[in-house]
Amino acid sequence: MMIFFIVGLIVHVVFFLSIFDIYFTSPLVHGMTPQRVPLAPPAKRLVLFVADGLRADSLFKPDDNGTGRAPYLRGVIAERGTWGVSHTRVPTESRPGHVALIAGFYEDVSAVAKGWKENPVEFDSVFNESRHTWCWGSPDILPMFAKGATGDHVYTYTYPSEREDFASTDASRLDTWVFDEVKDFLNVAKSNETLLNMLHEEQNVFFLHLLGIDTNGHAHRPMSKEYLENIGLVDSGVAEIVSVMDDFYGHDGKTAYIFTSDHGMTNWGSHGAGHPSETLTPLIAWGAGVQTAQWEGSHKYDDNYLKGLFNLLYCQHFKAESIYANAIQILEQFRVKMEQKKETTLSFLFTPYQPLTDSKQMDFVRNARNLIQKGQFDEAVSIRYCKDLIDQAMEGLSYYHTYDRLFLGSSVVLGFIGWTSYVVLFILKTHASLRKPPTNMHMVKRSLGQIFLCIGLLVALFLMVQSSPWTYYIYCLLPVAVWFSVMREFETLASLVRSVPSLPLSKCFGYFLLVTFGIELLVVSFFYRAMLTLGLVVLGLWPVLSGLYIKAKVRSLSWMLSCLFLAVFPLLPVVGREPDVNYVILFVCICFQMMQVVLCAYILTSTHSSLQLKQGLPLFNQLVSWLTLVSSFLIPLLSSTRLFHRLLSILMSLVCVYLLLSTGYEALFPPVLSWLMFAWINIEQETMNTQGSSNRTEHIALCKGYLSSTDFAENIDIAKIRQLRLDDIRRSYFFVFFIIIAFFGCGNIASINSFDPASVYCFLTVFNPFIMGGLLMWKVLIPFVIVMCTFEKNMTNNGQIKMQEICIIINYLNLSLLFHQHFFFLVKDHGSWLDIGTSISHYVIVMSMTIFLMLLSVMTHILTSKRILIGWKRKMHFR
Repeated sequence: MMIFFIVGLIVHVVFFLSIFDIYFTSPLVHGMTPQRVPLAPPAKRLVLFVADGLRADSLFKPDDNGTGRAPYLRGVIAERGTWGVSHTRVPTESRPGHVALIAGFYEDVSAVAKGWKENPVEFDSVFNESRHTWCWGSPDILPMFAKGATGDHVYTYTYPSEREDFASTDASRLDTWVFDEVKDFLNVAKSNETLLNMLHEEQNVFFLHLLGIDTNGHAHRPMSKEYLENIGLVDSGVAEIVSVMDDFYGHDGKTAYIFTSDHGMTNWGSHGAGHPSETLTPLIAWGAGVQTAQWEGSHKYDDNYLKGLFNLLYCQHFKAESIYANAIQILEQFRVKMEQKKETTLSFLFTPYQPLTDSKQMDFVRNARNLIQKGQFDEAVSIRYCKDLIDQAMEGLSYYHTYDRLFLGSSVVLGFIGWTSYVVLFILKTHASLRKPPTNMHMVKRSLGQIFLCIGLLVALFLMVQSSPWTYYIYCLLPVAVWFSVMREFETLASLVRSVPSLPLSKCFGYFLLVTFGIELLVVSFFYRAMLTLGLVVLGLWPVLSGLYIKAKVRSLSWMLSCLFLAVFPLLPVVGREPDVNYVILFVCICFQMMQVVLCAYILTSTHSSLQLKQGLPLFNQLVSWLTLVSSFLIPLLSSTRLFHRLLSILMSLVCVYLLLSTGYEALFPPVLSWLMFAWINIEQETMNTQGSSNRTEHIALCKGYLSSTDFAENIDIAKIRQLRLDDIRRSYFFVFFIIIAFFGCGNIASINSFDPASVYCFLTVFNPFIMGGLLMWKVLIPFVIVMCTFEKNMTNNGQIKMQEICIIINYLNLSLLFHQHFFFLVKDHGSWLDIGTSISHYVIVMSMTIFLMLLSVMTHILTSKRILIGWKRKMHFR
C-alpha cells in the first residue's frame, strides 16, 4: 500500500508540473541580431519616474475643492507634455509591471517560483542596452535588473527592506529618501570628475522607483488622506528633480522625462487582478523628442510598452525608423524560433507557419524600406506594412511556441486516464468481493511486458531523434508504464464483468448520475461561489430523503441547521475588501468562556487600533501572536485522544490562529464549519448503526455516548475491516464537497487579488512575501484540517476501511478524472490575464488537492491519534 501511495504521489506531481511545460514555458528567444535605428536619437538621457501603485483617476481627478492633487504634472500636461492612460496586465504586481515597463515583455508564471525576485530566465532590458543606468528605490525591484545586466553599468541604490513597513507612521518617507538621494548624487558628481564624465555621456537612464504611494494604499486605502497626500509629495519631488536635472545639464534640452505607474489599486487596498482600478495607470511624457500638449487617449501596449511611446515622438522620420527596427527585430525572433523548432522536429512532421513564408517576409521588408526612403512615413508604419509584419511575426512566434502542445497534452491526458483506470481496478481488487476464476496468466503477462517494453523503446527513440527535452521523456513514457499496469489487471476487469449481473444496476446508475451532477456542481462553484450554497441546501435535505430523520430527529435537525448556516458564507462578499473586526468580536461573544480566544481577540483589536493611530505593531501583541501560532501545533497533542476532547482541542487551537488572521466575517466560518463536522460525525454514526443494528434498542445503545467514548488512538481490528459499499461513494463525495467549501467558503483563493496584508498585521507589518504568504496559506489550510480530522474519524469507526486508504483511493474516483479533465482543457494562455491566472489557479487547486490530501492525512493522523505525555504518571479516567 505504501508503494501505491508513493507511485500515486509521483504520478500526480508529474501531471501537476506538466501544465508549465505545455502552457507556460518562457516565450523569450535568444540569439538574434540586434537592430539599431540609423538616426541620432532626439534625447541623450531618459529620466523614468514610476509611482508604484498609483491609479490613473487618483492622479488626474481633481480633489473636492476642484484643484489638482499634482499641480506640477498638470502643468506639464497643459503646456509641454503628452499624456494618456496606459493599461497594465494581470498579474498587476510590482515585479511583472516593472519587467513589462523596462524589458518590454510579460513574464511567464515560472517567475512565481522565484518569488518575483529573481530572473527565472535571462532577459534584455532598456537598462542593459543603456550606456549607464542609475536606479534608486525598493530592494525588491531594483536588484533584478542589475543582476541580469551584462557588464557593470547598472547601479542601484536601495533603502533597507525594514523601511517597507505597513505600520509606518509615514510611508511617504520612502519617496522622500529617493528624491534626496538623487539630489545628493548629482551634487557629489559635480566634484567627481569620473562620475561627471559618465553622466554627460549619451544613452544614460535615471530610474526613480517611488514605493510610498503603494505602501500607503495598502495600509490606509487609496481614498485615504495619506495616499492622496503622498501623490502631492511625489508631484513636488518630480518638479524638484526635473529642476535639478535641467540645472545640472545646463538646460541643454536633451533630457526626456516619463512619469507612469506599474499598476493601480482597488478601493480596499489590494492589487493583482484585472479590475480597471488596478489596470489603468497614468502616462505622462515630456522633454526631448516628445510632442507638446497632446492627449494620447487610452493605449494598450500589449507587446512592448516602449513601442507605444513611439506615438509620442514629434519626428515622423525617427518614428518610422523606430517602428521599422522594432518590426525587423521581432521578425528576427520569428526566424530564430522557426529554426529552433526545425532542428527538433523530423522533416516530414514539420509544418511551417504559412502566413509568413520567406517570400512574404522579403516583400514586407522591401516595401516598408522603400516607403521610408521615399518619405512616406505614415504609409510605411501603417497596418499594411510594419504593423502587419509585427502582428504576423507575433502570431508566428506563438505558433512555434505552442507547436508541441497537442502532442504533450494528448500524452498527459492518456496517462491520466490510464492512471485513473488503474486506481479503479486497484480498489476493486483489494476492497471488493469479485469472483476471480482460477487461471494461469503468467505467459500472457510476460508477453504484455515485452510488448510494452518495445513501445517504450520506440517512444524513447522518437524523442531522442527529435532532441526533445528530458521532461518530454517523462510525459511520454509515463503513460506507457501506467497502461502496462492497467493491462496486467485484466483479470480484475474480467471478474468485474462476470459480477455485473449480480450488482444492483439501477442503484449504481442512480449513484452515477448523482455523483456526476455533484461533480459538475463543484466545477461550476469554482466560477460561481453561490453554487456551494445550493449544494449545502441539498446536503441539508439528505436525512429527510434517506429516511434518517425519522430515526434520529435531533441529530438530523442539527445537520440541517448547520448546513443552512454554512450556506450563508458563499453568498457573502469575498473576504479582504473591507476589514471589519466587529464580526470577530461577535465570534468572541459566542465563545467568551475560552480565555485564549478572548486574548487573541484583544490582540487583534488592539493591533488594528494601534495601526490606525500610526503607533506601529506592539511588541507584546506580536509575541503573543507568534506564540499562539506555535502552540496551536502542540496543545492538541497534550489533550485526551477521546473524540470529543481531541476535536475540541484542535478546533480551539486552530480557531485562535484563524482569529488573528481574520479581518471580517471569516472569523465565524471555522465555528460553523466545526458544528457541521460534529453533525456529520453523528449522522454518519446513525447511518452505520442503522445499517448494522437489527432493533431500535440496539440502535440506541450504539449511539449513546459515542462522542465521549470513541478514541482516536484505538487500533483498528483488521478482522472487522469491511468491503466497499455504494454508500462509500456518497460519503467520499461529502468529503470532497466539504473540502471545496473549505477553499471557497469565505473567498475565491484562485484569484491572487484575495491577498490583503491586513490579514497578517498581528504577526508582522514589514513587507516579506514569503512569511506573509506562509501565514495566509496556513489560514487557508485551517478549514482543511478541520474537515480532514472529521474524515479521519468517519473512516475509522466501527470497522470501516482505514482512512489512509479510503481517503486517498476514493478521492481519486471523485477528483482525478473528472476534475482533471475539466480544468486541464479550461486552462488558457491567451486573452485577459485575469482569465489566464484564474484558469491556472483552478487547475493548480484541483491537481494539488489530491497531492496535498495525501500529505495532510499524515498531519491530521498525528493531530488526532498521537499524544505527548509530560510530567509524572497519574491516574486518569480517560487517555
